[in-house]
Amino acid sequence: MAASIRANCRKVICIGRNYADHITELKNTKPKQPFFFLKPSSSILLPGEGPVLRPKGVNLHYEVELALVMGKTVRDLDPSDEKGALDAIHSYLLAIDMTGRNVQDEAKKKGLPWSIAKGFDTFLPISQEIPKSRIPDPHNAFLRLSVGSQLRQADSTGLMLYRIPRQLAEISRVMTLEKGDLVLTGTPKGVGEVKSGDVMKASIEVDGKEIEEGRIEVEVKDREGRYVYSET
Repeated sequence: MAASIRANCRKVICIGRNYADHITELKNTKPKQPFFFLKPSSSILLPGEGPVLRPKGVNLHYEVELALVMGKTVRDLDPSDEKGALDAIHSYLLAIDMTGRNVQDEAKKKGLPWSIAKGFDTFLPISQEIPKSRIPDPHNAFLRLSVGSQLRQADSTGLMLYRIPRQLAEISRVMTLEKGDLVLTGTPKGVGEVKSGDVMKASIEVDGKEIEEGRIEVEVKDREGRYVYSET
């Protein structure tokens, strides 16, 4: 079922800095309005497909997020149209937005795009598709991520600074959201580094009950190949 997610996805849109404590931990400033960036659909790593691959020289960070799978075309959505926004969602996923933190930090310092930091193959592990009925209110779910036996992230989606209707409104006034597109809604505090041999486990709960389809378990391994991080 999840295999069709990558096949049908034309773009992955990620909301940045949408949890206050995460903004603080990375010493960023709170945005005056939602902002977003893109990941390529080729970064999607399906359940059981293999490890997350850490490129040479990259300080690799995890960011657990609730992801939306769009079910219809959305253009110029009214930010107050909560029903229209939620009706446009086909289903949900749990996702881990992997980030080359040192690559991103250098890009930010120099005013360069972050695309490399977010765009490597395997940099978006996802869960099985979660039926919409399992998450009646996407602003009332609980995300967890652990590395080995250590819990690193654990927070409610109710802490989002900008709720989903506003996110979809801001995106869709710039670029059309199409059926199959993924929207990542931001990560809570607790992001950090993983290295080869680490195993990440992520889960999502509603009313204290874990959603089985929303589990992720994925190992990190070092990536072979020609890429080696060096200063731009």
